Amino acid sequence: MNKAIGFVMVGTNDLVKTSKFYDAILAHLGMKRVTVTERYIGYGTSDEDGVKFYITKPHNKQNATAGNGTMVALSAESKEAVNKFHVTALKIGAIDEGAPGERSDGNYYAYVRDPDGNKIAARCVLS
Repeated sequence: MNKAIGFVMVGTNDLVKTSKFYDAILAHLGMKRVTVTERYIGYGTSDEDGVKFYITKPHNKQNATAGNGTMVALSAESKEAVNKFHVTALKIGAIDEGAPGERSDGNYYAYVRDPDGNKIAARCVLS
């Protein structure tokens, strides 16, 4: 596996205000907006490199807190690896947050909450 983290996502209650903040500070790190929707904005080093960091309104439509809307996605080499991640996590106490499967972006994901409530995903890029 060539990278450990697929992207980082943090929640916000004010996408416009927060995006101005991140536009300014991430520019110093060579990142810019590469994806914009009503619900989230994604930042990356270029359009070709993809998104590395997101700010988002929480999916569950609740207020963002230090954790609600926050998720770490770990890269996986295959769909089988994502499946194993999900099954193993559930066996050792995780809560299911989304069964393995292809999502709207065409990639393959599985989501869990660890014993402390942190949302963790495994992601396999499908070609």
